[in-house]
Amino acid sequence: MNTIPTKKQNNNPLHGLTLQTILTELVDYFGWEGLAERIPVRCFASDPSMASSLKFLRKTPWAREKVEGLYGFMLREKRRES
Repeated sequence: MNTIPTKKQNNNPLHGLTLQTILTELVDYFGWEGLAERIPVRCFASDPSMASSLKFLRKTPWAREKVEGLYGFMLREKRRES
């Protein structure tokens, strides 16, 4: 039985995180308004909710990539602040 070796993801800050966790941390850090300024999508700007945002992000790869990139930026900012 051959198994494919899995790569370690030591340098990947997203490894093991759910999209909901990432979005929750971004909203806590930037707020919905700040998130909408940085990623201009309707689900962040107009009557934002976690459920509608998660639904949109799961269906829209380009928006999810932007959210993941912003999460990386947020982590770097937090490190600089401490």
